[in-house]
Amino acid sequence: MPDLILIGAVESTRIALEAAHRAEGWRVRALVTLPPESCGRHSDYCDLAPQACGMGVEIIHAARINDAAVIARIGALRPDLLLVVGWSQICGPDFLAISPGRVLGYHPAPLPRLRGRAVIPWTILLREPVSAGTLFWIDGGTDSGPIVEQEFFLVAPDETARSLYDRHMEVLASLLAKALRRIGQGDAAGIPQKEHLATFAARRVKADGLIAWSQGTDAIDRLIRAVGRPYPGAFTHLGMERVTIWAAVPEPCGSYEAALPGQIVAAAPSHWLVRTGDGLLLVTDWHRADGGVSPIHQRLG
Repeated sequence: MPDLILIGAVESTRIALEAAHRAEGWRVRALVTLPPESCGRHSDYCDLAPQACGMGVEIIHAARINDAAVIARIGALRPDLLLVVGWSQICGPDFLAISPGRVLGYHPAPLPRLRGRAVIPWTILLREPVSAGTLFWIDGGTDSGPIVEQEFFLVAPDETARSLYDRHMEVLASLLAKALRRIGQGDAAGIPQKEHLATFAARRVKADGLIAWSQGTDAIDRLIRAVGRPYPGAFTHLGMERVTIWAAVPEPCGSYEAALPGQIVAAAPSHWLVRTGDGLLLVTDWHRADGGVSPIHQRLG
């Protein structure tokens, strides 16, 4: 029975672990994951050790996948397949050499479009009408290897990070079942990507979630939806206090034209109504350290 080793530390890794464990003809030999003290690297971090141990899967903690000791330990297991799902570090040449041509990765985009980082937020920010889940053979490039399996789906106009993330979890489970069946039967073929169609998504950081209230309502709404749970969230400031906004609804400008961008024009325990650069935004889910509701007419910024 061929062995695979899974590398990852987030929710999608959990989905991959379950799918690989169910796959007929395969054994998940080990899980390479972050040590608990490194959990802050990912907002969607999952402690997979208890689940993996219950499946009889060996746990290998690795803060850096390309460390010589980590590579030696993985290589000693002689895996038939390396599966990288939910791991943000680039896999270097020594790692790829453990199982040449047999390192399979998942990317939440219709490769070759949107190679790179923070793809789910960028999908929403760019108003992408279509997304896809892609399993591909990892090579020395950035998400550039041959495509093994790919499934396209429509992106709703009001898509959120959470809803898009969940859709990718469904697609990942389905694609992995198909791919492991094929590879187990000796069919490891992949379709080369068309380089002239490649686009790239740059890394995003928490600070990129800062709301600029002078922007239009649509742009602010898209930012809130793009970086919401399971990501750190869009945020603003009330005085010196940071306020994270998880959900909001665009509203027509109505009778509040004489207000400044970022000004709270109405407030209740269940919502805030905030003036934007061209309209209003009804904030319906937020987090404040003190749990309070902002005083009427105070400005966010």
